[in-house]
Amino acid sequence: MIWLPVLGLVVGVALGLVTNVTIPVAFSSYLSIAILAALDTVFGGIRASLEKSFDSPVFLTGFFTNTLVAALLAYIGNQLGVDLYLAAVVAFGVRLFQNIAAIRRNVFLLLRQRKIEREVAARQVQP
Repeated sequence: MIWLPVLGLVVGVALGLVTNVTIPVAFSSYLSIAILAALDTVFGGIRASLEKSFDSPVFLTGFFTNTLVAALLAYIGNQLGVDLYLAAVVAFGVRLFQNIAAIRRNVFLLLRQRKIEREVAARQVQP
């Protein structure tokens, strides 16, 4: 199941590179926070997949909910003249780095476990 969030990320980046879409400067803060929220959800999905707790409906609803709430927060802050999007940037930034750290730990443990399994298998083959 790890491939669903990774596939979504790859397809999204590929579409962004292939299409010639420009975003008006007025919407750049909304888009940047929406992208940060989406990346947080994607890396959270990868982490959940590595931890064997991935759930597609949770991932999809989290992806759209986080993205919309972050963009809405940026919009409300813009209407009030307050940089509320900074709160979302901090929250999603912290979560993003926590997810990346957990992914790194899980991959390291998985590689270590596979190395140990290969060593055990090699010992069993030898007479």
